[in-house]
Amino acid sequence: MKAGVLPFISIIIPVRNERAYIGACLDSILVGSYPLELMEILVVDGSSDDGTREAVLSYAARYPCIQLLDNPARAVPHAMNIGIRAARGDPVVRVDAHAHYGPGYLQQLVTSLRELEADNVGGVVLTRPASAAPEARAVSTILSHPFGVGNSQFRLARLTAPAEVDTVPFGCYRRDVFDRIGYYDEFFIRNQDDELNARLRQAGGRIFLVPQIQVEYVARDSLRKLARMLYQYGYFKPLIAIKLGRPATLRQLGPPLFVLALVLLPFIALAVPYAWAVWATVFLAHLAVNLTVSAQEALRQGWRLSGFLLCGFLIAHLAYGWGYLIGTFDFGIRRRHLRGGRSDMALSR
Repeated sequence: MKAGVLPFISIIIPVRNERAYIGACLDSILVGSYPLELMEILVVDGSSDDGTREAVLSYAARYPCIQLLDNPARAVPHAMNIGIRAARGDPVVRVDAHAHYGPGYLQQLVTSLRELEADNVGGVVLTRPASAAPEARAVSTILSHPFGVGNSQFRLARLTAPAEVDTVPFGCYRRDVFDRIGYYDEFFIRNQDDELNARLRQAGGRIFLVPQIQVEYVARDSLRKLARMLYQYGYFKPLIAIKLGRPATLRQLGPPLFVLALVLLPFIALAVPYAWAVWATVFLAHLAVNLTVSAQEALRQGWRLSGFLLCGFLIAHLAYGWGYLIGTFDFGIRRRHLRGGRSDMALSR
């Protein structure tokens, strides 16, 4: 990639039943500063039945750079692999239909990839609510608060300069990355970016988070959908550690240890009575922090959010933690991933 010369790029958008979001996503890319003649937009559809395909075809009829590809497997890693194999550009940019991208987004990615001599770059996610409803606003808050997501750099927007990291959302990859380390592992219905980036780092690749690059991501609109998503994220996290032979981070272990304490200590108390005191301490400590954080956010955003926040933070930790424990059992003990089949966990919004 020559300095000052913009390359032809491939943008891959995995979709399934994204009629409500795909138009705004495509519009944000099409009105950006990156020349349309220097891009292809590959929308890879997983058998949508809500009008997503028709919406994309309508755009494709007006913009030759847009193509609709089919993804019979209906899962994100399969969609990405279909898109990568069809891609003619370098670099390859992953885009999420639930997000909006600023006018200079693509050019910033390409420039950063070159200037940082990186293999993958990404930006900060600014989480936005799906609607003005208190529940949707609470979900957005949970996904952008340290109590909800720990020290996740790309969600908290605390960096002031580019930093080398383990993973980024919606990455912009040099095309040869996939020749060097392979494509997406199609077993990972969730966490497929984490797994791919972990392999990239293990192979000596460099991944940078650039805080000046920002993405507006539209969160789920209900606590039920949030719980489902976080359960799936938690479920596949242990497999990354097992596959790559590296220990989990302390941030990842917090929720499963919390769930394990809540579940096991009552049984331990049958033989060791003071275990009830430990259980109460764990529960009350979490409740105290939850009440404090929820009250602070409710005071800032409105008291109608308070109940959703209080329940939502607890649900988020329980869902992720329980998913992590089940994933540890399935992959660490049952060795499910070695049985030759793909995950049967359905992916839906």
